[in-house]
Amino acid sequence: MFSIDKIRNVAIVAHIDHGKTTLIDSIFRSTQALGRSCQQEERIMDSGELEKERGITITSKHCTVQWHDYLINIIDTPGHADFSGEVERVLSMVDSVLLLVDANEGPMPQTRYVLSRALAMGLRPIVIVNKVDRPNADPKGALEKTFDLFLELGASDEQADFPVLYGSGLTGWLVNDLSQPHEGMDALFQTIVDQVPPPPSNSDEPFLMQVSTLAWNDYIGQIGCGRIISGRLKQGEQFIHSHTEWNNQKDHDAGWHVTGQSPEKAAHIWVTKGLDRVEVDEVFAGEIVWFAGPKTIRIGDTIASPAIERTLPPLDIEEPTVSMFFLVNTGPFAGRDGTPLTLRQLKARLERECQTNVALRVEDLGRPDGLKVSGRGELQMSILIEQMIREGAEVCVSRPEVITKQDEHGHLLEPMEDLVIDVPEEFQGIVIQKLADRKADMVNMVSLNTGMVRMEFDIPTRGLIGYRSSFLTDTRGLGIMSSRFKGYDLWRGEVTSRNRGSIVSMDTGTATAYQLENLQDRGVLFIGPGTDVYNGQVIGESSRPLDVPCNPTKKKQMTNCRSSTKDMAVKLDVPREVVLDRAIEWIADDELVEATPKEIRIRKAILDMDQRKKAAKARQEASARADANE
Repeated sequence: MFSIDKIRNVAIVAHIDHGKTTLIDSIFRSTQALGRSCQQEERIMDSGELEKERGITITSKHCTVQWHDYLINIIDTPGHADFSGEVERVLSMVDSVLLLVDANEGPMPQTRYVLSRALAMGLRPIVIVNKVDRPNADPKGALEKTFDLFLELGASDEQADFPVLYGSGLTGWLVNDLSQPHEGMDALFQTIVDQVPPPPSNSDEPFLMQVSTLAWNDYIGQIGCGRIISGRLKQGEQFIHSHTEWNNQKDHDAGWHVTGQSPEKAAHIWVTKGLDRVEVDEVFAGEIVWFAGPKTIRIGDTIASPAIERTLPPLDIEEPTVSMFFLVNTGPFAGRDGTPLTLRQLKARLERECQTNVALRVEDLGRPDGLKVSGRGELQMSILIEQMIREGAEVCVSRPEVITKQDEHGHLLEPMEDLVIDVPEEFQGIVIQKLADRKADMVNMVSLNTGMVRMEFDIPTRGLIGYRSSFLTDTRGLGIMSSRFKGYDLWRGEVTSRNRGSIVSMDTGTATAYQLENLQDRGVLFIGPGTDVYNGQVIGESSRPLDVPCNPTKKKQMTNCRSSTKDMAVKLDVPREVVLDRAIEWIADDELVEATPKEIRIRKAILDMDQRKKAAKARQEASARADANE
């Protein structure tokens, strides 16, 4: 048992790939928190299968380490903007943040976002200039840019007078001054102990806490996590479980209300040691704890003693900016690769996801085949789809669309992004040209003196949909791009994105090498010989703007004629691999991605070609009538 004044609660926040999870590996090694058997494992906090494969943090993780007689609770947070909802909800559990800044890149879009949230909550960050041992590192320049960012975000005098550490999370050293010996992490622990205040000590008041994180156990059910604001809680003790909601999800100034209250009992209580949850009999104010008992727990729920009549407002999470339709798989191959979900099963699965992911919204718009799902971005959506198909499900999804608003004058508003791009100098022309077509405005450009140039753009979220794969092609994989949602602005008009049509199968069967050889002259194919296809499936990208209908199953007519060159081997190009992320970006408005555990296919929303033509004609007539009425 640690006294409250010996506990420190901190979160690590940074832009993606600035070294949060790697730093925690070094913290574990230096404190031997997990024992010698775990010392060689890398990115141990990225415990999920998808996190290990993609090399990113998707959900926040909680761990504890002991340094001398201090207990330090550390929360590792995602660095990608699509998962910023994870950052928002855990900041309520900590008393400071460790802000990591890459010594080479300096502050990036997500650095601005996470810092603004921390400053708004009154936290005093500790700045860590990481990766100072890399070539072209500029610790002094990165620190100056970080200080400018503090001032730009309205930091108080106390917040702007932040402690600074320099070092390398990968090699495991941090120092207060680069002239000091480069070894060990004691400077970090000492700074946390000296600069981070202990949790408020009010254990004599009635028990009160708010749920910030959820977990699941197959034997126990839902498990909630949060920091105890006041009082203490014993195992088996009674409490009041309250659920609250905003009166208006889009306008939090409208207030909130309690939607349900029930008496419950603390069936289990845990605290974290290392990475493991350890069951205890009693917990106190200031501790970050896990509990089980209520059948249903939601993010933002208030857990309080019956003696207290206080209920906490819901957590303030920014609204989604992108939406997609998740649809039942009705294709001819449904059920071949997995389990096609019914609408009821699909709705249950998505609602279960919303209980742990506060940045998601699910709407039933009355469609008999699917639901509208809204989130922060394409990556967040593709991660959810990937999780579902790894569970064995089959699902179809539509092209992402931005969520628009109207201001008080009736003007149409759309979400905007801060976009930062680092590219070799020889590619800056093509990048600027492509982004101009997507309604981007350049706001800054600087040379990094390494043959690279950094460009900053103000761009509609619509302009980024489908751009990543084009960007990688244009820069030969050498460019780096990152973006952050910045707010809403006036609609910027039509965006030029995909300017090529689809090669669409008109028949169902097995694709033949004979026919594919003829088709590859008309574009880029997604399939090879022997692949089963169906009517309405997209099998390639056309080299022209219009769709190209074809029959990839056509076989060569056999004759008695022979010649020395007639039957030479067919030469086929390697087909372009269809992967989930790129497929979601690439599809047109009238197309769907069919995601299954074994295959990712692209198809037309309306499979029959004649029906597609009728639907297109009806849309044109409706658009003409609308223009005439205006």
